[in-house]
Amino acid sequence: MKIAYQAILTPQPEGGFTVTFPDLPDAITEGDSESEALFHAAEVLTLTLDGRMEEGDEIPEPSDRGGVWVFPSPSCQSALLVRQARNGKPLSEIARALDTSWAAAQRLEDPRHSPTIRQLDRVAAALGKKLVLSFE
Repeated sequence: MKIAYQAILTPQPEGGFTVTFPDLPDAITEGDSESEALFHAAEVLTLTLDGRMEEGDEIPEPSDRGGVWVFPSPSCQSALLVRQARNGKPLSEIARALDTSWAAAQRLEDPRHSPTIRQLDRVAAALGKKLVLSFE
């Protein structure tokens, strides 16, 4: 499972690009060039998803809208992946499986916390999943 959203780059008459995310209408940015716009897109995607997680707002499933796939920061991705993989299991159950505190288990879903690969591997195993890493 990967966390990425489609971004639509719209050229502007005065130059540059506006970037929107159809699945996340509150995520909008721009850039003078396509590469700058995509750099800003990753930043705004991360900020939008972090904010939604912090506020407890819904995070929609990514859809294929014919745009460019943009990935949020690794810490944002890992927090979302743990949240999705948990699939409604209480954090207390995850904490027991990891032999850790509830607060430590909760940090795994905090995008401001950067878990180690070992922690992610242990939580994946506790959830009956397998941790797979890749470079894109």
